[in-house]
Amino acid sequence: MTLHSIVIQKLLSTNAHLGRRVAAHHFKQFTYGTRNGMAIIDSDRTLICLRTAAEFIAALAQQKARFMFVNTNSLWDEIIEQMTKKIGCYSPSMNLLWRTGGFLTNSHSPKKFKSRRKKICFGPTQPPDCLVVFDTDRKSSVILEADRLQIPIVSLVDSAMPLEYYKKITYPIPANDSVQFVYLVCNLITKTFLLHQKSTASSVAQPEDTREQVERIEEGKSVNKDELLVLPYSLLPISPGVDRTEELLDKLVVLKFNGALGTNMGFHGPKSTIQICDGLTSLDLIVNQIEALHSKYRCSVPLLLMNTTTTHEDTVKVLEKYAKSNVDIHSLKQPQHKSSGGQSSEDELYPGHGAVFLSIMKSGTLDVLLSQGKEYILVVDSDNVAATIDPKILDHLIENKIEYCIEVVPTAYDADFSNIGSRLQKFELAEIAQSSVKHSTEKFKLVDTGSLWVNLRAIKRLLDTDTLQIEDISVSKETAAGSAIRFFDRAIGVNVPHSRSLSLNKTSDLLLLKSDLYTCDEGVLVRNIARTNPENPVIELGPEFEKVSDLLSRFKSMPDIIGLDSLKVTGDVWFGAGITLKGRVTIAAKPGMKLEIPDGVVIENKGINGPSDI
Repeated sequence: MTLHSIVIQKLLSTNAHLGRRVAAHHFKQFTYGTRNGMAIIDSDRTLICLRTAAEFIAALAQQKARFMFVNTNSLWDEIIEQMTKKIGCYSPSMNLLWRTGGFLTNSHSPKKFKSRRKKICFGPTQPPDCLVVFDTDRKSSVILEADRLQIPIVSLVDSAMPLEYYKKITYPIPANDSVQFVYLVCNLITKTFLLHQKSTASSVAQPEDTREQVERIEEGKSVNKDELLVLPYSLLPISPGVDRTEELLDKLVVLKFNGALGTNMGFHGPKSTIQICDGLTSLDLIVNQIEALHSKYRCSVPLLLMNTTTTHEDTVKVLEKYAKSNVDIHSLKQPQHKSSGGQSSEDELYPGHGAVFLSIMKSGTLDVLLSQGKEYILVVDSDNVAATIDPKILDHLIENKIEYCIEVVPTAYDADFSNIGSRLQKFELAEIAQSSVKHSTEKFKLVDTGSLWVNLRAIKRLLDTDTLQIEDISVSKETAAGSAIRFFDRAIGVNVPHSRSLSLNKTSDLLLLKSDLYTCDEGVLVRNIARTNPENPVIELGPEFEKVSDLLSRFKSMPDIIGLDSLKVTGDVWFGAGITLKGRVTIAAKPGMKLEIPDGVVIENKGINGPSDI
């Protein structure tokens, strides 16, 4: 029996899967079905949400955050009292609170009041960093207060919980609130706290500057501006509901850098106009994404294209095909800058996308966006064709007042991937490589995908106070994010799946994108589930394939590479249609020889130097 099966059996033994007879529509994402008119909660979803909530609590416990545990069910008094005593946290349940109107919103001044059970209760002098609610049915007022104060909420939710309260919970745990399950949750919280208390037991002997750093982290500000806190994508809350998503997207604007030319691949024009998948360009993909969001939700997400002098005119012509699109597209031309040699470099972006972005904001675009109610901007690099507009990330940023966020991925699928990608930890900025450089797993641990989320009001604050000057931003050609990240008080990274980091810098990248390895679904590149290897094939093409036109002419149709590990092609090689490549394949035509790979052949773990080897 697997460990997963054992854990699921434990959940089933607590009757956590038994829902109410009426399941709210928004709760159906957690249900497995119905039985005898009663909703059956999916134990797998419960386990995922429970793990996510535990990871969030663990991250806060590590930072010595303030917690408040709310309970009014007398059946759970002893369980929760034991938990709070063991972890040393204040709990309103110890005073058996029933009515707590203004308990959080008026917490700036201590007060005492009487509950229905005639117990004297004292309110806290500071609001908590996290609210854990065990009986949401009877503590809806506390949920409303916590939401008003933007305090993250971890709560048990059942199948009958109203949407107006459910959408305010940051980390919901779908389950039947039986005594056994509450005991399991409290036991998990206790062990989480004790584990982190044990690991930080030596903090008593910490020097003064270390303790000060802990206090600053508790405030959400990092003393060391050369470090970045990276959050695994798996720890983000579940996808927000429809109403919440519409609210989030109405606060977003997308900016795509469009200054890269395809000259290194022999393509005359912007790189964003190269067809990459299903006949669509990277510009088509981002427009299709926004169109799909507009069709699903009642929202308006404008798209800004930041062009250079060399790409602006061609881009304006391409935009004519979107005349009937429901996406509001604005084509901007970025100002020129001087290279290190004093020459004007028109076909490149400023050294550091942050500098270009802030330069455009200074031109007045920032005030226009703020007047339209926009709060965040997603900046997409021109090289990354797999960028995704993700409401989950936006929700997390807004809920936690994050000002600056970059999406990153581990440098390789190695033994450390599960360690890097599964827990909250800090990285030096020097350990994060730009997506455009050839990264080394020894020097870099993470790679910047080229997707950047920035709070518009934070930028306005920095510009209005002259805290941030464009000329002060110096950016390494290798490290990510530049020094702009140091100007923001709350900056994080999100460790996203590798599928969101696909570059288009050479024709070997184009071969991957045009093959059967990827398809397009509503503007999002989807990897073929038939491929079990998490890594993409390593493809090396000789100079005969360096131009886009060469690639398209030498391949009658793109080969099947689902089972391919690596491919190296050199010489005058021509591919037929319906070819399948598997394992490690090397094809090298001898000098002066034209080597044709016939239609329909299957080449697996083979080196080919001539027709006789096929």
